[in-house]
Amino acid sequence: MTESYETLLLEEPEPGLLLVTLNRPNAANAMNTQMGIDMEDVFRSLLVSPARYRCVVVTGAGEKIFCAGGDLKERNGMTDQQWQDQHAIFERVMLGIVDCPIPVIAAVNGAAFGGGTEMVGCMDFAYASTNARFALTEVSLGIMPGGAGTQTMPRAVGPRRAKEIIFTAKPFTAEEALEWGFVNKVVAPEALMDAVMETAGRIVANAPLSIKQAKKSIELGLRTDLRTGMFLEIEAYNRLIPTEDRHEGVLAFNEKRKADFKGR
Repeated sequence: MTESYETLLLEEPEPGLLLVTLNRPNAANAMNTQMGIDMEDVFRSLLVSPARYRCVVVTGAGEKIFCAGGDLKERNGMTDQQWQDQHAIFERVMLGIVDCPIPVIAAVNGAAFGGGTEMVGCMDFAYASTNARFALTEVSLGIMPGGAGTQTMPRAVGPRRAKEIIFTAKPFTAEEALEWGFVNKVVAPEALMDAVMETAGRIVANAPLSIKQAKKSIELGLRTDLRTGMFLEIEAYNRLIPTEDRHEGVLAFNEKRKADFKGR
């Protein structure tokens, strides 16, 4: 991970919290090849060396658009091979978000269409502003969701609702996204980042090893049966017992003070 990227803005609003802003406002924050390369680098770094950060927030530049999906102007005239090569980069971005060992929160500040909706679906959870809109529009373009949309949407809203969303390519509102379980909270546009940052701050204040183990347990458990998932949970739990943070958490509770977790 570098300090600056061509298509992203990276900030650290507080220690341990990484804010990633999709920064192509003149192109509706659409994902072009360079943004794919930049996003891949960020999430690869978080996978390999996650200790610096305890939570990631992703939002879009401006007040109206989170991400319009793939940049169709850049894609216009691409050969089949060029299209597939670019899409391979986008695939690694989505996998990088899913595999990120620390929580990733979407702050959806406006329209999230196509790959924008898919990106949100790959994150751990999402808050949206009231002016946010979502859609998986790919079938109206002769393709289909290829950024995990056919996988994350059914898991979030159920298969029957997901089929309607994908087959019709019809946009849906922030309120519908909340009702269906695709986002966790809907707030006024001017209150979005405060709401997200408050939640992210609470995550950052908790024991980072505990958060990572809990996330791993949830993700692996969802891929298997309940009994196997319970064994995975206990394995994750037992790894926390000898940590400094476990000792600090119990000591702080008994001393009636805020715990100072070190991630050790």
